[in-house]
Amino acid sequence: MNPTIQAALVRERLYLRSPRTVAAARQFTRDTLQAWGAIDVLDEMSLCVSELATNALRYGVPSGRGYLLRLFGFEDATLRVEVHDSGPGLSRIDGGPHGHGLTLVAALADDWGVLARTPGKVVWCEFRKGEGARGERPPCARSRQAV
Repeated sequence: MNPTIQAALVRERLYLRSPRTVAAARQFTRDTLQAWGAIDVLDEMSLCVSELATNALRYGVPSGRGYLLRLFGFEDATLRVEVHDSGPGLSRIDGGPHGHGLTLVAALADDWGVLARTPGKVVWCEFRKGEGARGERPPCARSRQAV
């Protein structure tokens, strides 16, 4: 995403540390995308939100805390999901026997990554329309692991 492009639309919601919030986060995403007229990526983005929220709950949200889901619609038609948590470490694809959520996110989204913050991290993914959208570049360019 071009950093000079401003977000035209932003919605966010804070969720408590509970497995039930994953369905609520997914529905919030679906409702938001429908309101924004972005139904072409509704299923993919909803699935990515499920995976990122589940990862935040499983690995990132300490007891008594929550996670923040933030959705952006940019002027260049990029849609971005961010899940903020206050847990330690950075999310990554490690090839282990379980935890394939980020592999799925990397396969569905046009781009993804992890940003450190204090405390915790932000795991994000983006979906683009037009030039640079998925299917218009090789799959290896779509997945980016945390460094």
